[in-house]
Amino acid sequence: MSVVLETTIGDLTIDLFTKERPHSCKNFLKLCKLKYYNFCLFHHVQSNFVAQTGDPTGTGSGGQSVYGILSGKDARYYEGEKKPKIKHDRPGLVSMVNCGDNLIGSQFFITLGEDTTCSLDEHIVFGEIAEGHDVLLKLNETICDATHRPYQDIRITHTVILEDPYSDPDGLIVPCQSPEPPLEVLQSDRIGADEDITEDIDIEELEEKRQEKEALARATILEIVGDLPSADIAPPENVLFVCKLNPVTSDDDLQIIFSRFGKIVSCEVIRDKKSENSLQYAFVEFDNQKSCEDAYLKMDNVLIDDRRIHVDFSQSVSKIKWLGKGRGVKYTDKDDEGKNISDKYSKYRNKKRDSHVSRNNYIKNKMSIHESKRHRNDDKNYRYRESEKEERVPYNKYGRNDKDENRRREKDDKMKKNYRNEGERKNHRNERDGKNEKDDKNKRSNRDDRNKRSDRGDRTKRSDRHDRDSRR
Repeated sequence: MSVVLETTIGDLTIDLFTKERPHSCKNFLKLCKLKYYNFCLFHHVQSNFVAQTGDPTGTGSGGQSVYGILSGKDARYYEGEKKPKIKHDRPGLVSMVNCGDNLIGSQFFITLGEDTTCSLDEHIVFGEIAEGHDVLLKLNETICDATHRPYQDIRITHTVILEDPYSDPDGLIVPCQSPEPPLEVLQSDRIGADEDITEDIDIEELEEKRQEKEALARATILEIVGDLPSADIAPPENVLFVCKLNPVTSDDDLQIIFSRFGKIVSCEVIRDKKSENSLQYAFVEFDNQKSCEDAYLKMDNVLIDDRRIHVDFSQSVSKIKWLGKGRGVKYTDKDDEGKNISDKYSKYRNKKRDSHVSRNNYIKNKMSIHESKRHRNDDKNYRYRESEKEERVPYNKYGRNDKDENRRREKDDKMKKNYRNEGERKNHRNERDGKNEKDDKNKRSNRDDRNKRSDRGDRTKRSDRHDRDSRR
């Protein structure tokens, strides 16, 4: 019973000890059948000791047995076989990793040294490398970092089962094809398996190469989420980022201080949009790269307004807008496409001032439009209420009068035709208000006359009553 492991550096053929380790061999075979080991990383390689893999997460703390896949987390591990005892006494032995208390998951390792019995006694040997010893030599000679993680990306790409003597457990669904590589594999910061690594390259060069690839991977992620227009885009080399500023430091102060290194195209202290308070960092743009470098070397940790500032090269590309995959980029300012990025920054200040003025004008126009609409709505509502008062038809026991209803509708139509402009409506409103005032005065005068007459009548009645009483 054998299994072929296809890796990025070659193929390994494993002969399984099915008689001595039936449970471990069954677990390994079913995991291979499920393509569980595809794209698993050799995350721990120690020269003349072991090469460990079998963790899909690549951290050394993941993985589960086939029973955990079928039954859940409670069955993540199974108990491995203790007898018969097989020693790790030669290279090429394949062992399941003991996770504690003789519990086995999916991780396994291959021995690379002659005698590792003392340190690996607790782990369970279940197979041996039959073919592919040249691949073991490559694994043994790979260059690793301080955590024994290879700089080169070495993975299992595919598993082929030559013979399976065990029946499948209930609920096992075998995939019809190999899975697609996960995102972690495509964006790995390790050196690719297809890249050449010669013996002349030392560890420092490999570390530098790994860091470059890691930076590219991070830039690709930022491009995917939309924070960068392109992973290959670079910030301008003539712009400085200045931070730890005093809140009282202004644009003019910085421009005067930095102008001794060369001509300044723009200098801007970033401020809060609402409060206009300084956010205590700024961008200073020079007309050439040499002046920018001189300022970077001499102005870091300089005291300005009782604060020691920090100066660095700007990494911001926020002024460039990504139009989508394959459509390029566009500057946020109009008519700036194809120009130097410094030309764009120099216009930002004036644009900000113009946008502030235009925004105020827009708000004033909007308020005037809103006021005119409100007056028109008030006139319409008032006219509608007046027409209702004048043309309201009284109810009686026989219902509403149809002739009066038709007369009211005709008057409404005439009124709508007569009110053609705002001036006529205002004149009509003034006339109606004056008429109402006259009516109110007449009503008050009539009420006063009635009161006077009633008082006069009361006085005459009292005088007559008094005369009659005196005659008696």
